[in-house]
Order: sequence, then C-alpha cells, then structure tokens
Amino acid sequence: MQLTKETLRKIEEVIPRYPEKRSAALMVIHLVQDELGSISNETCVWIAEKLDLQPINIQELITFYPMLRQTPWGKTHVRVCRTLPCALRGSYATCQKLESKLGVKEGHVRDDGEYSLEFMECLADCGEGPVVMVDEETYENIDEKEAEKLADLLLKDKLEKSTEFTSYEDALVSAPVKIRKISPRKRK
Repeated sequence: MQLTKETLRKIEEVIPRYPEKRSAALMVIHLVQDELGSISNETCVWIAEKLDLQPINIQELITFYPMLRQTPWGKTHVRVCRTLPCALRGSYATCQKLESKLGVKEGHVRDDGEYSLEFMECLADCGEGPVVMVDEETYENIDEKEAEKLADLLLKDKLEKSTEFTSYEDALVSAPVKIRKISPRKRK
C-alpha cells in the first residue's frame, strides 16, 4: 500500500485532534479510501497499526458503514436513492433503467471497471426525488425517462457539458447571490 505525502500528512494532522487515537479511525479510513478507492486487508492492518488497534476493529467499521468498501467502485460511480420519498416517485424504475443502459448490475462494477451502480439509502434531497448521484454530483427528479437520457450522456462522456442536466452542486455555484439590502431605521 502506498499513500501520497499529502494523505499521510492529513492523517498525521487528524489523529491528534481526538482524545484517543481509536476515535480517529473513521476519519483515517475515509482519508485512505478517498485516495485508494477502497480498504483492502493490507490497508486495514496498516490503519490498525497506526491507531494502536487490532485489524478486526477497523474491519468492523468497514463492514458496518455502507459508505466504506473493501473493493473499489467503478471509474464512474452512480448512486440512486431508494428511501421512501424517492421510491414513491419511481427510484426503483430509475435504478433498473440505469442498470440496463450502463450494463452494470446494482451493487456491482461493470466488467471493464468503467461504471458501478449502488441503490442506497437517503441522498438527502427528499423533496426532489428520485435523486441520482454521479460521483459527487447530485441530480434531481431523475425518473425512468430521465435516467435513460442521463445514462446516454454518461456513456458518451457528455454529462458534464450537458445543458439538459445540471447538478445540484453546479446550480448552487452558478446561481446569482441575492443580497437583501436593509434600509437603516429612521430615528425620531
């Protein structure tokens, strides 16, 4: 296992922020997974040694939390919300359409490693479901029909430049900031 100097520096900075080394476990796991894509057995042992723990302590965390993984996702990772508000608006059909268009079964990585698909709990945008995340970009109101268009753009590597789909994050950055001017109170 080889981590960049930057990740090693971040790990060294984060550990002392906690009252006990073991308390930094999730943060260290996230830092390592962000760089390597997953936490292998070898990596699990390294993290445990770094925090004066047993490898089983790290393994317990990795197998408990769904955002932690032992095998890497695809180059492009697609997540579909399955929580009740999104499910009621069609997220099951959305996920099935993405499975067929992207050629990857939910919970798996496509054979060529390009795409992975995850049907997961709440993506924290319940009022705009079905919600789909492509890597770290959130797309709202992606029903089965929209999922087909989104998948076509993904396959052509044109989603990022699309005017048809704007991620929640991009909309926040491009939206004009409204500043409310408050007039001073009149003195009597």
